[in-house]
Amino acid sequence: MKETKKKINGWKIAFLILIGIILGGVLFSTVRIFTARETNLPPSSETTVPKGSPVLTMNTNKKKLNTVMEYFLNDLQKDSDVKYEFYLENQAMLKGEFKILGAKVDFYLYFDPYVMDNGNVQLKARDLSIGTLNLPVSQVMATVKRSFKVPKWVAIDPKDQTIVLKLNKFKLNNGMFIKANHIDLVGDDIQFSLYLPKEKKSNN
Repeated sequence: MKETKKKINGWKIAFLILIGIILGGVLFSTVRIFTARETNLPPSSETTVPKGSPVLTMNTNKKKLNTVMEYFLNDLQKDSDVKYEFYLENQAMLKGEFKILGAKVDFYLYFDPYVMDNGNVQLKARDLSIGTLNLPVSQVMATVKRSFKVPKWVAIDPKDQTIVLKLNKFKLNNGMFIKANHIDLVGDDIQFSLYLPKEKKSNN
């Protein structure tokens, strides 16, 4: 009789231990699921990029940039009678036409691009192809400035024979802006950085 009780008690103890293990496992899993995992990441305030700092650096090439410029110019000139093209080869090239004595004359104006300290791009006129005509570059650029529709952030200076792409004036809809870092047309290596909007200074 005593042996039977011992066997029953032994099974009962083993059964209770098994139940305890199962409950303990369920409880442990529940705690792990609903408890936020600790990581070594710094607080969000430490990983936030300050405004006015570059958040993305983009490397592109002439082919991709030409596609973007073609789309942009087509949209800009859709209501204009005077058309022109601007694209990149081993030099930057402005192609267009104007009238002399009622005749249409095609011209090709070639530029060397330079990245300025402020991230803007200066295009310095290098050469002009205009058929058999012998016109100075400054005169052609003056005609371009007078006749062609250009974005507000593009400044044409016929006297200095330069065109400045004021990227700091070219704002995206969300206030972000672009700066040029490096332009190598021969090596087909073009790099820009994307910046968050600068913080506005308080009057207080």
